[in-house]
Amino acid sequence: MSPAPKSSPVQLTVLSLLHFKPLHPYGMQRLLKEWGKDQVVNVGQRTSLYRAIDRLLGAGLIAVRETGRDQQYPERTVYEVTDAGRATTRTWLLEMLREPKAEFPEFPVALANLMLLAPDEIERALTARLAAVRAGQAAQERALADTAALGVPRVAMLETEYTRALAAAEGDWLETVLADLRSGRLTWSGEELIAAARASEGQAP
Repeated sequence: MSPAPKSSPVQLTVLSLLHFKPLHPYGMQRLLKEWGKDQVVNVGQRTSLYRAIDRLLGAGLIAVRETGRDQQYPERTVYEVTDAGRATTRTWLLEMLREPKAEFPEFPVALANLMLLAPDEIERALTARLAAVRAGQAAQERALADTAALGVPRVAMLETEYTRALAAAEGDWLETVLADLRSGRLTWSGEELIAAARASEGQAP
């Protein structure tokens, strides 16, 4: 048996799904989409789901419940969570809730290098992003309303509340940046940037 793998969103999600009932990989992916969890867990490529299952199986956190087939589908392996998997799920969940981790998404990297673009290019790009963010926020609000109408407990949709709140905050911030860019309050020049780089270089030990 291999040592317990490090926590990951996909692995935690697999373990969590198996707390409800034994499932085969296709059933896991279907539930993720039905419950809207594919908005926060990247399982667009089924290979990532199979890799997570292999790691959990090798560590003894899940086990094969049965293997079956029918006329419509090829052979399917059904998995169930083990006692070790239940304990690991609790440990990973509490760690993820308590401890913020440094994450490195693409957007802040683009912002860090924004000065390489012309102001009109930046305005067009951020305007397009703002529209996408607001559309996503509206979709999340619809999802929350739809699930509430179905009687889904709020605790099952907290991640959608969270992503909606992030989208709202980002949209508000983007509107402020665009307003400053259009009014001329946000300006820079190549000379200023070069001078700042040289000043920083001179302060280095």
